[in-house]
Amino acid sequence: MKNFFIIMVLFVSAFIYGQQKDSGLTWETDFEKAKEQAKKENKPILMLFTGSDWCPPCKLLKKDFFNSPEFKAKSSEFILLLVDFPRNKDLVSAQQVAANKKLNSEYGVGSLPTLIAVDYKGNMIDKIKSYNAGRDTRYHHEFIDRVLN
Repeated sequence: MKNFFIIMVLFVSAFIYGQQKDSGLTWETDFEKAKEQAKKENKPILMLFTGSDWCPPCKLLKKDFFNSPEFKAKSSEFILLLVDFPRNKDLVSAQQVAANKKLNSEYGVGSLPTLIAVDYKGNMIDKIKSYNAGRDTRYHHEFIDRVLN
C-alpha cells in the first residue's frame, strides 16, 4: 500500500508539473473566432503554424520561446491562434484539418514552424519562418516587438 501511495504521488506530481509548462497561454483554433476577438479587443492575431507532435524545431520553439517568461509577458497583447498539422490525426478534427490547410494555403506557409501576425481582418502584418538549430530566440522576440510597435 505504501508503494502504491508513493507511485500515485509521483504520477500526480509529474502530471501537475507537465501542465504548468503550458500555463498562462490560451490558444484559439478557430480563425473566425480569433478575428472576432481581435476586433473586439483591438489586438493582432499571432498565428503559430506547427507540427506539434512530430516537428523537432516546432517543439524546441515552444520550449524555448513560447514557454519563456518574456513571451508570456507579451502574450496578452495578442490573440493566439494555433494552426496545427499533427501526424496523430486524433489531435485535430477533420473540420480543423481542412481549416488549417486553407489557412496554410492562404498565407503561403511552406515550412514549420512559421509565425504570422495578422489584423482582425486577416491582413498580414509580419511573418517569421523556421527556428534555428542554435536555439536563438532573438529573432522571434524582435518579430513580436515589430508587430507590437
